[in-house]
Amino acid sequence: MRHQASRREFVTLATIAGLSLFGPKFAWTANPESTVSADEALKMLMEGNDRFAKGHPTGPRRTPDDFRALAAGQHPKAAILTCADSRVAPEVLFDVGLGDIFVVRVAGNVVTGAGPMVNGSIEYAVAELKVPLIVVLGHSACGAVKAAVETLHEKDVLPGSINGMVELVKPAVVASQGMPGNALDNAISKNVELGVTALQTSDPIVAPLVRDGKIKVVGGVYDLASGTVNWQKK
Repeated sequence: MRHQASRREFVTLATIAGLSLFGPKFAWTANPESTVSADEALKMLMEGNDRFAKGHPTGPRRTPDDFRALAAGQHPKAAILTCADSRVAPEVLFDVGLGDIFVVRVAGNVVTGAGPMVNGSIEYAVAELKVPLIVVLGHSACGAVKAAVETLHEKDVLPGSINGMVELVKPAVVASQGMPGNALDNAISKNVELGVTALQTSDPIVAPLVRDGKIKVVGGVYDLASGTVNWQKK
C-alpha cells in the first residue's frame, strides 16, 4: 500500500510540475522565467563575447551549487545553432553560465536538410523553453565548408556519411561564387545567411513568431584567431 501511495504521490507531483512520464509535454504558455527580449538576449551575448575576446571572462554560474539550482528546470535566454568544431564552445566564447543558452551543434551548422533532430531541437527551444532569440553561428576555417568548396570544384565524392553532410553545405558554396574576397570566408558567411533565412521561414513554429516580432533569428561568424563574433547585418 505504501508503494502504491508513493507512486500516486510521484505522479501527482510530476503532473503539477508540468512533466510527463511518457515524454516531453509542450505547454504553449509564456515561461515566467524568460523575461528578456531578443534584443536584450543579443546584447548579453555581445557583451559576453567582448569580455572573452579581450581576455576578461567572468565564467559565471559554473559551480556545483549552480548545477543543483537548475536541476528542476531550464530557462535559457537564447538558442545557439553552431558547428561541432572542438574550438567553438558557445558557453565559453559568449562568457555565459550554466542554463543561459540552449546549444545545438552539428558539423557545418547546417539548417536546411539537417533533419528533425536539428530543426526539432530549435523548435523545442522556441516552443517549450520560450527563447526569444536564435543565433546561427558559423566560424572561420570551418572544415565542413572547406570540404564543400574543395569537392565542388574537384567533383570529388567523400566516404560514408561525410559526403552527405558536405552536400548540405554545397548550396552556400554555389550561392557565394563570384563574390569578391576569399572563397572560403564567403562560403562560410553565406552558409550562416542561408541558415538564418531557413529558420526565419520555418513553419509552423518559428516563422509565425518571427513575423509577429516575438522572436528574432540572427547570424554571426566566430573568428578563431581573435575570439570575436562578427555579426551579420539584418
